Amino acid sequence: MEACATGKHDTHNVYEAQCPCRSLLELLANKWTALAIGGLEAGPMRFGALKKLLGGVSPKVLTQTLRRLEDSGLVLRTVYPSVPAHVEYELTQLGRSVAEPLRDLRVWVERHLDDVVGPDRGRDLTLLGR
Repeated sequence: MEACATGKHDTHNVYEAQCPCRSLLELLANKWTALAIGGLEAGPMRFGALKKLLGGVSPKVLTQTLRRLEDSGLVLRTVYPSVPAHVEYELTQLGRSVAEPLRDLRVWVERHLDDVVGPDRGRDLTLLGR
């Protein structure tokens, strides 16, 4: 484990209640974060294209997600001078480093959803937070 530079505790440990790692874990465990990072793996995208790819996300939630990712150093927002403004989002090197484990999680979800739901499809998906 890494030494903690915050001085709140000796080492980074997501199991410790006061560890700031939990905030980053919360950000990365968010479904819209995982989907946005996945969408940006192919390269820079404009807001509208990313929103279309992430079916069902509201503009407000996507904006909040992208701002949190930018504030965390995972996404770079570039504004090109034009009328109307042309804005693109892309993963930073740090963002690319987390893209692979999140991709693995998305693939696992797609492969195992039927196992979670059950063979008779009788399990209620609302229990999963839907």
